[in-house]
Amino acid sequence: MLPDQCGSSLLLHLPDDVLIIVTRSLTPKDLCNLGLCCRGLCELVASEKVWLAQCDKLGVVPYKDLSEWRKGVSSYKAICRFLVGVFPLLGIWVHQNPELGNVVYVMPGFVSVVGCRIIPQEIGPLGIEDGPILWAPVFEILCDFEGSAELFLHGRERDHDYVYPGSLKAVDRTCNVLLLEDFSRKISRSDSGISKSNRIVGHNASMVPFSRLAFGDRRKLLDLVTGQVRLQVPDAKNSLLFPRLRGDDDLSEDIAILSERRLLLMQMYNLGSSPSDRTAGARLLLDPTQLEMSEIRKNMNCTHGCETSWYGDGSQTQCMKKKTLTGYFRDSFRHMLGKSNSINGSRETLKKNFSSGGNRHAQLHEFLHSGDTIGLMLHASTVKLSSYRAWPNMHDSRFALYKLPMREPVAGQEYSGLWGGTFGWPPGRPSEDKLGKALFFLLLSYEKSQGQTLLIATKILEGTHYVLHPNGSAMFIVNIDESSLEPFPWEADEDGHVLNVECAYNGEGIANGYGFRYPGSKPGSLFVIQDGLLAFVWRESKSVLTLQRLNLEKLLKKGERMHALPPVSNFAYLTRSYSNVFAAFSNSANTLSSQRN
Repeated sequence: MLPDQCGSSLLLHLPDDVLIIVTRSLTPKDLCNLGLCCRGLCELVASEKVWLAQCDKLGVVPYKDLSEWRKGVSSYKAICRFLVGVFPLLGIWVHQNPELGNVVYVMPGFVSVVGCRIIPQEIGPLGIEDGPILWAPVFEILCDFEGSAELFLHGRERDHDYVYPGSLKAVDRTCNVLLLEDFSRKISRSDSGISKSNRIVGHNASMVPFSRLAFGDRRKLLDLVTGQVRLQVPDAKNSLLFPRLRGDDDLSEDIAILSERRLLLMQMYNLGSSPSDRTAGARLLLDPTQLEMSEIRKNMNCTHGCETSWYGDGSQTQCMKKKTLTGYFRDSFRHMLGKSNSINGSRETLKKNFSSGGNRHAQLHEFLHSGDTIGLMLHASTVKLSSYRAWPNMHDSRFALYKLPMREPVAGQEYSGLWGGTFGWPPGRPSEDKLGKALFFLLLSYEKSQGQTLLIATKILEGTHYVLHPNGSAMFIVNIDESSLEPFPWEADEDGHVLNVECAYNGEGIANGYGFRYPGSKPGSLFVIQDGLLAFVWRESKSVLTLQRLNLEKLLKKGERMHALPPVSNFAYLTRSYSNVFAAFSNSANTLSSQRN
């Protein structure tokens, strides 16, 4: 080999198709480092084809859709930067309250990723695959022209849909907790020369972390900030968050609507209002994610003694009763303990403060005085979590969603993943005489216990009106190493076709209903049926839970969008409830046509 054909010159003379194959084996970080070697490699690494291959390798967006994404950004490198930053967010996030809901699926949108809440619901006459699934928007993260992320929280107040602009903190690659927080920071003269994304997430070591505030102070501050930064998008331009799934595969109309909506949101993010009304952005500093701290302090003082409405209904505040003599001494006692005068401080927290002999929480005024501006922030972090049967043990006083580990099916663990189904036979569709079967989402995972391989079906969503099984319950547990000799109770499906039962396993199914955090169980068998169906049958009652594997992204693209809850509770509804808190929004879907049409 000649000397002039070695090193970088060899790469520079490779044909384009070979070069793409070579660079596809590199990570985006490796590619950037390669471009620092010499001028020739820098120009090579800047190639659009190279970065298009990197975007395709991530597998987040189909190759045929990447060209549409490219029209709204500066380069494929910008798209890759965005996708690498938000990739850890994709998947299923949950919270234990309310017991029927708070399942949020994060999926690609249009030059964005979107968090969608699955509404607890019953299966319609078309079944799971063909019937529209109900969902509501929680948040979306847009990719701007240079590949930076712009956050919009969704919510509904006073019969209007709003978006609430904020920032996205750098996402941990192994993140398992998604927190909604306020951030506070100082403004310096040098900030004017810093890029927007760096200015948003920059923090000083002296800043008081939002997590150190008492729960009541955090809730009150989030409610206040969302009330200040909210922006209303015209209904005609707020109907779509991602392209719909159509039979003709013609997405041009949806792409046009989504492109126009994205440009509007980016303008609103930068101006704090619609382009025709720029006065609303006058109160925002640097970015529409930040407010003048003097205004925050003034509003907090004005609302002292009043509690912001948790549900964001017609009344904005709920004034407290006049302070009694007992209340005066109680507040004085809290003050001596160093307790924040949060109106929502719990007795349990007070006991912990008393037993520890110190101040467990930061004072609200410390957080307010630690910076000049404040704004919303989405923080995806990695924390050490314990779990029970694939369900994480959650903190009750954090506005957080917890990620469920999704494992792809492999040899020996063929049934891993998300499954949906109902009670009763035949599966999938309700019968004519009994409409409205509850839709269940189950996460199937494997666990080793005492030398045995267990398949655990963890309930993450239940479509009943009042909860029958707690969130995180194991609907059934079967021993994959122990075959069942029980016959399947039915010989044919709904169309009269003879069933082919491939195999069956012994196990136990949930019993005793609600009232137990870890309910009892009764023996049963899991049957693997043709066409990818699973059916767990309780041996004594002959009740059957039938399941089929779900493609949630596909279902959402065919689904119907519902109204969201008020912004803070829409992100994580922390109030324990055993009934369907989304019923007021989802029930209307049974009689109204899809809002997106």
